[in-house]
Amino acid sequence: MEHTPVLLSECIDGLKIVPGGIYVDGTLGRGGHALEIAKRLHSGKLVAIDRDADSINEAGARLLEYKDQITLVHGNFADIPEILDKNGIKLVDGMVFDLGASSPQLDDSSRGFSYMHDAPLDMRMDRRENLTARDAINTWTEEKLRKVFYEFGEERYAGPIARAITRKRSTAPIDTTFQLNNVILSAIPAAARREAQHPSKRCYQALRIAINDELGNISQMLKTVPDRLKTGGRICVISFHSLEDRIIKNSLASREKGCVCPKDFPICVCGFVPTLKLITKKPIVPKKTETELNPRARSAKLRIAQRV
Repeated sequence: MEHTPVLLSECIDGLKIVPGGIYVDGTLGRGGHALEIAKRLHSGKLVAIDRDADSINEAGARLLEYKDQITLVHGNFADIPEILDKNGIKLVDGMVFDLGASSPQLDDSSRGFSYMHDAPLDMRMDRRENLTARDAINTWTEEKLRKVFYEFGEERYAGPIARAITRKRSTAPIDTTFQLNNVILSAIPAAARREAQHPSKRCYQALRIAINDELGNISQMLKTVPDRLKTGGRICVISFHSLEDRIIKNSLASREKGCVCPKDFPICVCGFVPTLKLITKKPIVPKKTETELNPRARSAKLRIAQRV
């Protein structure tokens, strides 16, 4: 099936690709961004990274025509400095990140990301990691589950759901997505079960974010990757969640501001200088035509910054 990434043209335009440049796609997925970048490179190179080995294999086949220009890396974008060092690359001309779970992960029922299919509770983006959603559901304290559901999923019934989970697992482990769905349904009012949004959606989102430490990885990535951009190089980041976007917005803004000394200091003593210029003062969002074709694009926001 043909796959078009969210905000593809806006992202590619934002990168300002030069044919001989070096680029990083930190979230390869199905390879949509990587393919469009590779098409525009002549003597340039692309380092394409993904935590999911399946994505590396599937996208690698799609990108076979450009294999001489692309280096595929099974890794975490939080480790980009180390990945670049291993490949003998000091600075790059641009980077793109399309955050969150990829369509293949959501669509593969066996991965346990979706509440629509019965499967083992897994949700690991990188299956080399040990912690699964099943581990979390069956071992985390009631308070930790409540906090995860509330903070990462904005679930208003986080408390009752966490209580119902701990009560249920005391008699038998919760092993599958449909078992978890049943517990969630049992914990919320009847009116909430009839809402248009599936009752499990917010809890699954929260679990996925927590299991994969998505926010921590985004924060770590944004602390380091601007320093690996050449002057004039650009970073494009697409988010799908308000917590992600807040981290991106604040991280990029702090790099544009530079000095973090208190306002009443007569001179700067922190030594921080501006390293980024915001290209997008407000995030770019999908056009109506895109969201009609791809409902998953509705919450997408693209922010772009340039190294100075």
